[in-house]
Amino acid sequence: MASIDALADRLCSYLTADQVNLVRRAYYYAEQAHDGQRRRSGEPYVTHPLAVASILADMHMDHQSLMAAMLHDVIEDTGIPKDALSAQFGPTVAELVDGVSKLTQMDFQSKAQAQAENFQKMAMAMARDIRVILVKLADRLHNMRTLDAMPHEKRRRIAKETLEIYAPIANRLGMHSVFAEFEDLGFKSMYPMRAERIKHAVKKARGNRREIVGKIQESLVNCLAQEGLPGEVAGREKHLYSIYQKMRGKRRAFNEIMDVYAFRIIVDKVDTCYRVLGAVHSLYKPFPGRFKDYIAIPKANGYQSLHTTLFGMHGVPIEIQIRTREMEEMANHGIAAHWLYKSSDDEGARSSHARARQWVKGILELQQRAGNSLEFIENVKIDLFPDEVYVFTPKGRIMELPKGSTAVDFAYAVHTDVGNACIACRINRRLAPLSEQLQSGETVEIVTAPGARPNPAWLNFVVTGKARTHIRHSLKQQRRSESVSLGERLLNKALAGFDSHLDKVAAERMAQVLAEYQLADRDDLFEDIGLGNRMAYVVARRLLAESGNEQTPSDEGPLAIRGTEGLVISYAKCCTPIPGDPIVGHLSAGKGMVIHLDGCHNISEFRHNPDKCIPLSWAKDVSGEFNVELRVELEHQRGLIALLATAVASADANIEKISMDERDGRVSVVQLVVSVRDRVHLARVIKRLRTIKGVNRITRLRA
Repeated sequence: MASIDALADRLCSYLTADQVNLVRRAYYYAEQAHDGQRRRSGEPYVTHPLAVASILADMHMDHQSLMAAMLHDVIEDTGIPKDALSAQFGPTVAELVDGVSKLTQMDFQSKAQAQAENFQKMAMAMARDIRVILVKLADRLHNMRTLDAMPHEKRRRIAKETLEIYAPIANRLGMHSVFAEFEDLGFKSMYPMRAERIKHAVKKARGNRREIVGKIQESLVNCLAQEGLPGEVAGREKHLYSIYQKMRGKRRAFNEIMDVYAFRIIVDKVDTCYRVLGAVHSLYKPFPGRFKDYIAIPKANGYQSLHTTLFGMHGVPIEIQIRTREMEEMANHGIAAHWLYKSSDDEGARSSHARARQWVKGILELQQRAGNSLEFIENVKIDLFPDEVYVFTPKGRIMELPKGSTAVDFAYAVHTDVGNACIACRINRRLAPLSEQLQSGETVEIVTAPGARPNPAWLNFVVTGKARTHIRHSLKQQRRSESVSLGERLLNKALAGFDSHLDKVAAERMAQVLAEYQLADRDDLFEDIGLGNRMAYVVARRLLAESGNEQTPSDEGPLAIRGTEGLVISYAKCCTPIPGDPIVGHLSAGKGMVIHLDGCHNISEFRHNPDKCIPLSWAKDVSGEFNVELRVELEHQRGLIALLATAVASADANIEKISMDERDGRVSVVQLVVSVRDRVHLARVIKRLRTIKGVNRITRLRA
């Protein structure tokens, strides 16, 4: 078991004597605070904070992080308040400890919610000091190493959380060695048998491969020596979880994955990286399209290296990574690698911290826009995708996006306003659909329009958390303003039935009714009515109850529908009403108003219930296009679809959908979905269709 003295000796190599003494003091404080507490394994509890500090010492973290690691469970487990820590060790250390501590004083409905709320709290602390996450990762790493003492169910839950959140975060911060260990330990706890089988198979394969690995390595070393290039060649081991993922995701057999031989060449400077690349390409032929230059364009987590794949002897594929020593350090420890030198003018340090801060800023933005903690954590999980694509703006700026991103994700990554006003995009100067997935190296240009709004359909294909959160937020705002306007119209209509109007309702009476319904203001009341959560008729009676106005409402005529009400009004798919049709509105809670044909079968049971259905009419200035489904029976002939399309187009309408169902050899049945302005326009379309030779019958389909 490690001791504080052994740790202090290690720290002396890079910290001053005073700083080491402060770390010692924090250890003795934690030892006293956790006195009498034991871990599940039976060891004294203080062994855990010591092990966490030891992990951070391996990364050469500063003394404040090490002190926070020693004290990280004190607030949570011993009841010592944050103020006491602040008085003893200063506010910075107390903030770090508080950032890592879980919310214990709150009751949560579920484990998932508790997890989400705790992560949200940590994200806030991360924004103030990024070291919070480094202490948390070290804490989680030691917990994963000692997970065997936990009961099976708890073990699986912690492993799942690690694989979904903490491993991707470690990867996002470029800490590859922590990331690989998280994945392997999580894999072992989630699927112990699978992990064991793969481990055994790797061991067996390694024995068979030893000879060929030795030969390839020898040929690479000789090649560098001939060219006079300094560099170390080492074999690279694939970790178990990555083998498992490749077997599952790419449907590969274990032998196929193990047939690839991986090597890493470490050199002194960047210039040498490219010269070594040239040398190995002349030794073995490279695979076309498998070369990646992450030195010129680093990954989002700061990772830099040259990757190439070669045809080796006997045709075996060889994967080679070429990088400098600093890049190797950065790849293994990520943001932690530069902690000591961040005050210096080290360019790598500055950029890696800037990237980390950018990422944390993005997380905070998600948190502000998310509806609740569970939505927030969902968006964070989406954002932790490891694979990136690199695309260019028209001015040549590089943007990093997750794999599978579309132009809409790109628009939101540029700026929220660009995303909200986006209407089209150009990819490599050609117009392309907004849903097209972007590939690395493409130039993307976004076309915007001043009054444009996000489309709800975008949620089906966007992949970044930022885009998803902003679209949802914008739709919520839009829906609210539309439901407020509709609710006001419905309430005025109900009041008109009692010969009254909103302006005539006394402010005190309105305030009483709002207090009764526990609403903050009039807009909230209108929104509830517009969304169908409250009945306008009932609210009107409540508003007038005081004035002794208990008469039955006079029939004021139906409410006029303009067709521009937006998200709160939808048209029933079963009967597809269009302007000119007799219509009624069905109020459905949370959805707003659904418009049906007057005689629609689906609303027959509550057709005459004034609480559920209200009579409607079309406004004279109704605008927009409405879909109608037609069924056309006609004799089978050549160019049938072309004839139908021409007839519809000549009537100034558009076919949205067409399907053909041949009944027998002579007669065909075609289903058309046509967009028209109103009934008169529909009649014109049907008239044109009747002019086609061989048409027997045209029917408008209704429920």
